Amino acid sequence: MIKYKMILLSTIFIPLAGAFFLPLLGRYNARLRNIFSFILIFSSFVLSLSLIPLVISGKTLIFARQFPQGFNLVFTADSLAVFMACVSAFLSTVILLYSFSYISHYENQNEYYSMVTLFLGAMMGLVFSANLIFIYVFWEITAVCSWRLIGFFREKHYILRADKAFLITIFGSLLMLIGFISIYQQAGSFDLAVIREVFKSRPLDNMVVLLLLCGIFAKSATLPFQTWLPDAGIAPSPVTALLHAAVLVKIGVYVFARIFVATFDVSFIWHTIIPCSAGVSALVAGGAALIETDLKRIIAYSTISQIGFIFLGFALGKEIGIIGALLYILMHGISKAGLFLCAGIVEQNTKTRDITSLGGLIKTMPLTAVSFLFCAFSVMGIPPFGGFFSKYMVFSAAAESGNFYIIFLFLAGACLTIAYLFRVFNMVFMGETHGPEAIEGSPGMLACVVTLAILSLASGILINFPFIFAKVATWQIMSH
Repeated sequence: MIKYKMILLSTIFIPLAGAFFLPLLGRYNARLRNIFSFILIFSSFVLSLSLIPLVISGKTLIFARQFPQGFNLVFTADSLAVFMACVSAFLSTVILLYSFSYISHYENQNEYYSMVTLFLGAMMGLVFSANLIFIYVFWEITAVCSWRLIGFFREKHYILRADKAFLITIFGSLLMLIGFISIYQQAGSFDLAVIREVFKSRPLDNMVVLLLLCGIFAKSATLPFQTWLPDAGIAPSPVTALLHAAVLVKIGVYVFARIFVATFDVSFIWHTIIPCSAGVSALVAGGAALIETDLKRIIAYSTISQIGFIFLGFALGKEIGIIGALLYILMHGISKAGLFLCAGIVEQNTKTRDITSLGGLIKTMPLTAVSFLFCAFSVMGIPPFGGFFSKYMVFSAAAESGNFYIIFLFLAGACLTIAYLFRVFNMVFMGETHGPEAIEGSPGMLACVVTLAILSLASGILINFPFIFAKVATWQIMSH
């Protein structure tokens, strides 16, 4: 167990500490900085994978150090945490490799690589934390990193949108912190294991639930806090892929699962309010995507819409729904990262994101076009792509619950997903060429999008492997 505890700590602190050395390396050798950043993030991925045999057997690894006033440093590696860690670290690795070509001619590269690596380290710290205060600390580190990354280009309108994202998410997190303090006053501890025992026989107060949801919805860009995410599309495409697919918005759904599914019971009314809120968010965002003309904003609205499906799976409390929600995190992460990285190739080579100014790009960018289509199929839920199985399981849980009005909301959202993604593909890649001349991206960038496209299909064909992992995680969650 000592070996596994060292692996757990290394998974968190290698990228977390290493991020601060990257700007120093970058001052002397940019190539060395890039390689070191890759080593940090890839190491975190490999170390996360090495924890799978332990947690898949049903065991939980705990590292704890006692400090006064409830500030105990507790890291817990269970199947839910390891699942999230593996997904986040893998996608971050692919996005970093894509960045080597995409970011190579921009300024602020030292800060970029430092922030991306720190971002992943904070995500690792958050998913393994079993203390509310440390969840909050790592949560806020991701907010600072996203603020700097969204404002990467440093022009005034970029900075304003970065500030908007920062202020909305910080506002939500401060409300969430008030909720955490209220829980401490009732339980006498910030440790989730202690809190779970205290609240075993009673539901969490409705006001505390509302405070926690404000923080979670703000981070996950769910109605009414969704406006910052489409505006964040002005960031470089690797950043938007990181925020929308790999790390940032997934933090909210992970903390929702950790708190509301694995730790607390809530009043019955929340089992209606949360799915309805998620359904309305999915529907509104899908409608906005259908009329939007900015390529990256369309994909951003799609993220808001798909996050609603993940909330639905967790909120219903059914085994098949939780499995579907976990698989949705994986499938959506792979395919949505692919869509954003394909959009980055289109934007960088055509100098526009306006889909009405594009057309016929499949003739000059066939690999990008096919990769975009494969990833889009997964997001739509077309069989046998991975997104079909996760979406099917979430809908199955909704049907099992008898919430047919919620099924209608999400079915409408799913139809909108098909409509706006086919609209994008048709306007950007099909038809006559009437926009700027364009060629394929660099070999490194193409390798990343093709890999994600293949995985969007392979994850459906080989669904049994992630399904087993998600099922073990669900059993562990529900046993609490």
